[in-house]
Amino acid sequence: MGLMNAFQIGREGLAVHGKRVEIAAKNIANIDTPNYTRKIPIISSNQDQSFATVLSSMGMGAAASNLGGVNFDGIVEDPTPGAKIYKPGHPDADENGYIRTSNTNAMVDIADATIAQRAYEASLGVMTISKAMAVASLEIGK
Repeated sequence: MGLMNAFQIGREGLAVHGKRVEIAAKNIANIDTPNYTRKIPIISSNQDQSFATVLSSMGMGAAASNLGGVNFDGIVEDPTPGAKIYKPGHPDADENGYIRTSNTNAMVDIADATIAQRAYEASLGVMTISKAMAVASLEIGK
């Protein structure tokens, strides 16, 4: 894996995990909004390789050219329905006077935000280490 590939992996990680934090924050902000449906980010890896495949490619003397990275594949809505509350005067009430509360669970979204924040910080660490390696390699050439 080259230095530019490491920068690419770090950049993708920053973008994807930043979106994850944003989505979790939006879910938490709308926890008391009637009829709000919790959003779930969909992420995937750029290249799905098993550990054995990576080891065998390294054993032949050439590392795989594209190891790692993530993609943001979109957002899906949580199909779990929110609770029904009887509020006949509410503008969002149905014909029977019930409103549907948000299906957001604060504990789940706070945990998701924490995990996404740590993944964002790890991606930032990849960028910092890659930058240090690039600077060190330039110093060798002097």
